Amino acid sequence: MQSLDDMLHAACWARELAADELDRVKRDIVVRLPEEDRSKDEMMKSLPLRVGDYGMIPLGDAVDIRVEKAVDPIRHSRTQRRAALMVSVKDRDMEGFVNEATARIKKEVKFPEGYDFEFGGTFENLQEARARLAIVVPTALVLILMLIFFAFGSVRQTLLVATGIPLALTGGIIALGLRGMPFSITAAVGFIALSGVAVLNGLVLVNYFNELREEGMNVRDAVLNGVATRLRPVMMTALVAALGFVPMALAHGAGAEVQRPLATVVIGGIISSTILTLVLLPVLYDWIERGVKRDEEAA
Repeated sequence: MQSLDDMLHAACWARELAADELDRVKRDIVVRLPEEDRSKDEMMKSLPLRVGDYGMIPLGDAVDIRVEKAVDPIRHSRTQRRAALMVSVKDRDMEGFVNEATARIKKEVKFPEGYDFEFGGTFENLQEARARLAIVVPTALVLILMLIFFAFGSVRQTLLVATGIPLALTGGIIALGLRGMPFSITAAVGFIALSGVAVLNGLVLVNYFNELREEGMNVRDAVLNGVATRLRPVMMTALVAALGFVPMALAHGAGAEVQRPLATVVIGGIISSTILTLVLLPVLYDWIERGVKRDEEAA
């Protein structure tokens, strides 16, 4: 049977443990008064304030409440005074919002002489990135076409393999539309990456068609046997690339707004380019190469 001292010691220990547990779950709470009460000094002074273990006192007994005038700093940009208004754009494309806001401001707001407005921040970064992409995207496409030409040594087959690029871009655009996502810089980067993957599948098929023709097959047999043989490698390449982007396409944490457009473009483009490459590219190869062969025999 426990003694009284042991029971008191256990009770004290339990109380301290409970207090520690409460300290761990404490949360800061901000209480806002109604707008009409915030301007009343007497209302503010009558707010209850807990002072340790001594109970509640009116807030006016502990603090001095008064209204003071303050001067905001004058900000300058490009030797002109500037006032900034922060705007958060959600579930809309940045450029569309800016264009609509600009049109309404010019129509409904009359600025005094010497005043003007402009959009900066993310929109300014978007414009700068777009200017860089106008150089990067054509350069990337030209480099891809050059590498294909070095592989085949034929402009005709280079352009044939390059048909996978617009087929992939179509799927990426459709995927963005189905998910309700606007075009963004990360989506543009996804299109660049997608172009390389789309060209790879076409390169595998056309290269194998040429190998079978060098072994003595005619164009039609080379196409039929090549598609049947290379179907599995092409599908594996497409699935690995597409499935690898699925976690990014479904992301909801920090940085998800950057990951989702890129992954959506790549997955949608790979699906469309793979299907159309396996169907359309062999048909085009058979039609073009047989036509060229007939022209050579006629000559």
